[in-house]
Amino acid sequence: MLLKDNIDTADMPTTAGSVALEGSVPPHDAFITEKLREAGAIILGKATLTEFANFIAIGMPSGYSSLGGYGFNPYDPRPLPASDGRPVLTPGGSSSGSGIAVAANLVAVAIGTETSGSILSPGSSNGVVGIKPTVGLVSRSAILPITADQDTAGPLARTVTDAAILLGEVAGH
Repeated sequence: MLLKDNIDTADMPTTAGSVALEGSVPPHDAFITEKLREAGAIILGKATLTEFANFIAIGMPSGYSSLGGYGFNPYDPRPLPASDGRPVLTPGGSSSGSGIAVAANLVAVAIGTETSGSILSPGSSNGVVGIKPTVGLVSRSAILPITADQDTAGPLARTVTDAAILLGEVAGH
């Protein structure tokens, strides 16, 4: 599985897609990372995201970050002709890397985060299941925040069953 790159893991950098945080390894795992490891999950890496969950810049393209460049929807991975390199088909909101990886069958499941559409949009754009949990169902400890009254982490998966199982594993305080 993959975690969106705004969720802390003590053994790999958490960058929020920004060159400003490149190589920044947090001192401990996020609560949901701990729960996943305890459940036996193998965290292969971090999924790219729209830089700082699309909170820093107005008009930033979905799936773009200064550290990773553009993320491409696996159903049409072409750049838009005569443009700045953005994709023809959007990969969705700021959890685009999580949606891309699941849709491309690189992983069975991934975790994204959402303030306003950042799990649901990549889910629908990439043809996978995304669940935005009720705020408070999943701990936000050691996840780079945007707003306390909307942020939540949740699953992206190929099937509703897999998404529900993953949600059950990360739920808690």
